[in-house]
Amino acid sequence: MTKRALISVSDKAGIVEFAQELKKLGWDIISTGGTRVALDNAGVDTIAIDDVTGFPEMMDGRVKTLHPNIHGGLLARRDLDSHLQAAKDNNIELIDLVVVNLYPFKETILKPDVTYADAVENIDIGGPSMLRSAAKNHASVTVVVDPADYAVVLDELSANGETSYETRQRLAAKVYRHTASYDALIAEYFTAQVGETKPEKLTLTYDLKQPMRYGENPQQDADFYQKGLPTAYSIASAKQLNGKELSFNNIRDADAAIRIIRDFKDRPTVVALKHMNPCGIGQADDIETAWDYAYEADPVSIFGGIVVLNREVDAATAKKMHGVFLEIIIAPSYTDEALEILTTKKKTCVSLSCHSMLKMPAKQKQNTLVLSVDFSFKTKTLLKKAQLTGKWLPNANQLKQKRQLWSLLGKLSSTSNQMVSS
Repeated sequence: MTKRALISVSDKAGIVEFAQELKKLGWDIISTGGTRVALDNAGVDTIAIDDVTGFPEMMDGRVKTLHPNIHGGLLARRDLDSHLQAAKDNNIELIDLVVVNLYPFKETILKPDVTYADAVENIDIGGPSMLRSAAKNHASVTVVVDPADYAVVLDELSANGETSYETRQRLAAKVYRHTASYDALIAEYFTAQVGETKPEKLTLTYDLKQPMRYGENPQQDADFYQKGLPTAYSIASAKQLNGKELSFNNIRDADAAIRIIRDFKDRPTVVALKHMNPCGIGQADDIETAWDYAYEADPVSIFGGIVVLNREVDAATAKKMHGVFLEIIIAPSYTDEALEILTTKKKTCVSLSCHSMLKMPAKQKQNTLVLSVDFSFKTKTLLKKAQLTGKWLPNANQLKQKRQLWSLLGKLSSTSNQMVSS
């Protein structure tokens, strides 16, 4: 029996090549709307969705895949004769592969001129339904929501004629993460639109921004996640222009520094921070003098610390910072000369750029670690504070150390009548 795939994507990157390979493997392809046009234009033979459902796409595409001939083909259990008989009795053909990605809701609501009507129209209904149906039946159906997975699916189909259960299960898990995140963004948007500040359910979603070198301590792993709808003027929204990968403590300290300087907007201000605590704050009519004041507040503790400035870093200020070892520098922007000075430090510091009132220079040298935070970015968001989220997972060495400690505590407890609790 010829296997069938259903392809309906908003992000068409790589989809033509993927479909072409499926056809070489003998698959039939069902497709919808713009996806079918793209495939047909590339010479990929497809079956129109309305030829499967018996109904035309209608209501500007709002109704096209919500039909028993689609969901029955996805949900029928291949190991149950009753399901297969029901499909046969109702002329439902099985669907073995679903490739779907969703309307760009997040990208739509992040547009500065987005209207409420535009946001609503970009809420996908049929796509999540197909993804969830296929993921539920992952014992038999392969579901792909991320173009990054096209290659592994094609490799397995080419080698074995089908995907492995482990791959289908992994892809199903990715689907449920994806649809949960998609719905969380929609819920957050609507909650903000109606002005609800104490919802009975708090739905939040985070995206992996970067793995970190280590957690709070060198033996701990950590990952850095950013809120799905980014908060302006935060470390999570920062753009790192160069330098080594930030550590957990780097990010935590930088986040604290940015939170402090938020309160100083009207005049040039410099905040110096070490281990989450400010060791100097300077404010003046120009940023160079503000740096002088911040440095003079505690020229010892500032060593190896973080400095955040709320104005562009000029050459004069950069020359003064050049003589001090700083782990991170955060600023709205840097002149080209300032960047040149800072990047000639014997031990290159991390420089971060926080966009605010000032634009980044058109040409930047990418050899200072710079994070960019956009002060001008506005979003309606339920949470008023920037979100800094990190997690660490114990590695094998940590677990071994804990087992040894627990064993020692157990021996102490049994031999000396000591009460031990953990």
